[in-house]
Amino acid sequence: QLQLVESGGGLVEPGGSLRLSCAVSGFTLEYYAAGWFRQAPGKEREAISCIGRTDRLKKYSDSVKGRFTISRDNANNMVYLQMTSLKTEDTAVYYCAVTSRYYNGPGCPGEDEYGYWGQGTQVTVSS
Repeated sequence: QLQLVESGGGLVEPGGSLRLSCAVSGFTLEYYAAGWFRQAPGKEREAISCIGRTDRLKKYSDSVKGRFTISRDNANNMVYLQMTSLKTEDTAVYYCAVTSRYYNGPGCPGEDEYGYWGQGTQVTVSS
């Protein structure tokens, strides 16, 4: 059964760090692009990062660039998001997603190309 499970969320003070993990099961991750999204209360879902099949493609939104780092471990079917210098405005539910087809594009996939989503993990940045 195809499944994405995020973990690593929690409560952290401003300036702190968290590492989110996304465990993928039910298919082989290496042929697909992956991304991280977030949704804060009352706001639309925001694409914050994507990674291609290899590490050559990594993109970030302006809101997280320089603070967040996406990575993947194809051998273990894992996707990660290292978050540093966290701000209160980073508070949101974070979702990982994987494209539903082989992806080899030069930029991030469109949101409609992500066919598989996790259930989300809450990140709260507060003092």
